[in-house]
Amino acid sequence: MIGLIKTWKELHAKGIMGINRRNADYVLKYNKRSLYPIVDDKIITKLRAIEAGIHVPEMYGIIETEKQIEKLDEIIGDRNDFVIKPAQGAGGDGIMVIADRFEGNFKTVSGKIVSHEDIEYLLSSILTGLYSLGGHRDRALIEYRVSPDQIFKSISYEGVPDIRIIVLKGYPVMAMLRLPTRQSGGKANLHQGAIGVGVDLATGITLKGTWLNNKISKHPDTTNAVDGVQLPDWDGFMKLAAGCYELCGLGYIGVDMVLDQDKGPLILELNARPGLNIQIANDCGLFHRCHAVEDRLAELEKDDIIESPEERVKFAQKQFGHVPKKTD
Repeated sequence: MIGLIKTWKELHAKGIMGINRRNADYVLKYNKRSLYPIVDDKIITKLRAIEAGIHVPEMYGIIETEKQIEKLDEIIGDRNDFVIKPAQGAGGDGIMVIADRFEGNFKTVSGKIVSHEDIEYLLSSILTGLYSLGGHRDRALIEYRVSPDQIFKSISYEGVPDIRIIVLKGYPVMAMLRLPTRQSGGKANLHQGAIGVGVDLATGITLKGTWLNNKISKHPDTTNAVDGVQLPDWDGFMKLAAGCYELCGLGYIGVDMVLDQDKGPLILELNARPGLNIQIANDCGLFHRCHAVEDRLAELEKDDIIESPEERVKFAQKQFGHVPKKTD
């Protein structure tokens, strides 16, 4: 019992946020239930982002009924690669990434050969709600397959790495790079075996990582170090994340983004209940940072000041950054 009390006090001192605190003090407090559909449905998120001029992977088509599955060939045309997603899916389930065609069939990013019938079966499963958050009937989204920037080649296994930034009332508070592994099947989802790597908010330089809740410094498949990597266009990622507050109206969100080698930073999706493993990846708690943002907002409110996304990013980088910027 004494050991448990000591552990709890240590975690509390580091500002580690648990699920109960996250839900009560942030998710329930800052996220209106009526706004959840904006982030829980990837199609709605994408359409809102396009309307706001925010870059997202191009949408090729939407399948809403069994009858529309017949339009698959029309939607993908002569494209060799594309991605199929459930609009209301979570955790990467139900996503199929097609990387090429092979003798009348398709080849996934992991090299698996799938037939046209396999894809139709997946689409049908998505529509029935097999992968949706509440098991409700869903829609299937077919979109552009992101080509990851070459900087990730040495620290990622297949798939597309993504960047998650936790944003409180428009202020970025913590960031993590998620790297696919062989175990995760090329998907950037931690619960499937991807790596979470902390990122310094000020510079975009990667820190140490976490894999299956253990701290690591090297990628298990490439054996290359995951820390000390300078992510390109970091300020662009931070401004994109900060601007998502105005996009969806939710006060506490996880913004998932990717870096395409041709199109630059793109927003993949928003999450109203972002996980807490990001704290392990950063070796830092969320609570103190969130509290600092709330103090900032209280001060600004006295003078009736509302900061722009650029100002919010500047505050976050100065307040939460801790790695000196690299000089040429």
